[in-house]
Amino acid sequence: MALTVLPERDKLGLTHGRLYIDGEWVDGSDGDTWTHLHPATGEDVGTFAVASAADVDRAANAAARAFDDWATMRARERSRLLRRIGDLILDNADELNRLQTLDNSVPLGFSGIYQLGAQMAADIFDHHAGWVDKLTGETIPTYTGAEFFFMTLRQPVGVVGAIIPWNAPLMLFANKVAPALAAGCTVVLKPSEYASFAAIRLAQLVEEAGTPKGVFNFVTGPGPTTGQALIDHPKIDKITFTGSRGVGIRVLHATADRIGRTSLELGGKSPSIVFPDVDLDAVAMTSMGMVSMGLSGQGCVCHTRVLVHESIYDDLVNKTAAMASMATFGNPFDPATTSAPLINARQLERVLGYIDQGKIDGRLVVGGDRPGGDLAAGNFVNPTLFADVDNNAAIAQEEIFGPVLAMLPFKDEADAIRLANETSYGLGASVQTGDVKRALRVAKAVRSGSFGVNGYTVMPNAPFGGYQQSGLGREGGRAGIEEFTELKTVCIALGDSPV
Repeated sequence: MALTVLPERDKLGLTHGRLYIDGEWVDGSDGDTWTHLHPATGEDVGTFAVASAADVDRAANAAARAFDDWATMRARERSRLLRRIGDLILDNADELNRLQTLDNSVPLGFSGIYQLGAQMAADIFDHHAGWVDKLTGETIPTYTGAEFFFMTLRQPVGVVGAIIPWNAPLMLFANKVAPALAAGCTVVLKPSEYASFAAIRLAQLVEEAGTPKGVFNFVTGPGPTTGQALIDHPKIDKITFTGSRGVGIRVLHATADRIGRTSLELGGKSPSIVFPDVDLDAVAMTSMGMVSMGLSGQGCVCHTRVLVHESIYDDLVNKTAAMASMATFGNPFDPATTSAPLINARQLERVLGYIDQGKIDGRLVVGGDRPGGDLAAGNFVNPTLFADVDNNAAIAQEEIFGPVLAMLPFKDEADAIRLANETSYGLGASVQTGDVKRALRVAKAVRSGSFGVNGYTVMPNAPFGGYQQSGLGREGGRAGIEEFTELKTVCIALGDSPV
C-alpha cells in the first residue's frame, strides 16, 4: 500500500494559509498561491498565499509604524508577552510538531529530540523574556582626566526582516522572533516555502498572545519573489537569515547599498575527529546517525566529515557502514519511522549528483542509491558512506545537505587539526577522545563557532554561529540578542567647558 499523509492532514484541519500584516490575516494582493507537496509521498497537503512586493511593503511599513511604541514599552510588559508566547507553544506542542512533520517529513518521533521540537521553541521565548530588562550598557572611565562622564546604551536596531529555512521551522522561528522582540525590534518574518504550515500556526499563537498590531508581521512565498522583496526593502533595518551560502551572498549584495545590518547562518561541513581511545561502536552509531536518522543529514551543523586516526580507521569504517541499517523509511507519523526523505525533487537531484561525484573521488562503502517500492514516490536516498576521501574532494568540502558521510584517515593530532581546518566553512566540529588535555588542545585549534567534546548539542542560552563562510553573527545567549541592538556611546560634560 502506498504511503499517504492525507489522513493526518485532514485530522489537523489544515486550511489555506494567509498573510499576517498589521494585525490582520489577509490573502496576497496578487492572488497567487503555493501548493506544498509532502516530501515522503508527493501528495498535495495544502496551499498558502504568496506575498507580492506590495504585500511585503505593507508589512515593512506596518512594522516601522509600530516600532517606537514597542521599543519604549515597559520592559515588564514585553517580557510577559514573550512568556505568554512560550506558554502557548507548550500548550499546542503536539499540533505544532505534527504540522512540522507535514512540512518537512521529520519523523514525528524525533520531535522529542530537543532541537527539533516545540519544547525548544518555547524555551527560546522563555529565555529571551528574561533578557528584556537586562540589555544594559556600561560606564567608561575618562581617559584624559577631564570632567566628562561616558556611558553606553543598547538600543533596538529597528525593523527586522527574518528569513528561515525548512529543516527546523519551530526552533528557527523562535530563534529569530524571540530575541528581536525582546530587544525592542519589530519583525517581518518569511518562512521557507517548503515548510510554512508550522510557522503559520506559530504566527497565530504570536497574535493570540496579544502582540500589538504591526509589531509582528508574517509573509509567505518563494525566495526569488517574497524573499527578495524583503531583503530589498529600505525600511528593513536588519536582515537575519538562515540558509545556504549562495543565498546568504545574495542577501549581502542586496543590503550592501544601504549598509543594512545582517546576521547570516550559512551552514557548514563540520568535522568529527576520532582518536583511538573511544568506544568505536558508540562513535559509529553517532557518526552514521548524523546522516541517517531524523532529517537524514539535512542540518547545517551535521558532522558529515569524520576524521579517523589511521590505527582504527578500517575498523571504524566497517562499523559505521553497518549502522546504515538503522535507518527506517516510511510514513513520518509512524513511530517506527526513523529517517526523513529529502525536502524536494530539486534537492534529491542535487544529492544524487554529489553521490555520483563521490564514486569518482572516494570509495563507496554503503548506500548511494534510492529505496523503491512504496517509497518510490518520495524523495528518499539511502544512507551513504564514502571512505578514503581526499579532503579536497567535493564531498569533503561542500555542504551536501543529505544522507552522505565522508571518512578520512589522519596520522596524528596535528594532521587531524590541519584536515579539520582545510575548509571554507567553520560552523561546528567535535572530537572523540578520553584525553581531556587533547580535547582542549583540539577545541582551541579547530576553527569553528561551536565545538563538542564526546557529544554535541545546542541550547537557547549558548551562542551559536560560524567562522569563515559559515556566516556572520551569533544566535543564542547575550551575543545573540545583542545582534538586534545598536551600541550608543553617550558623553556628558560635567565641567563648565564643553571640551
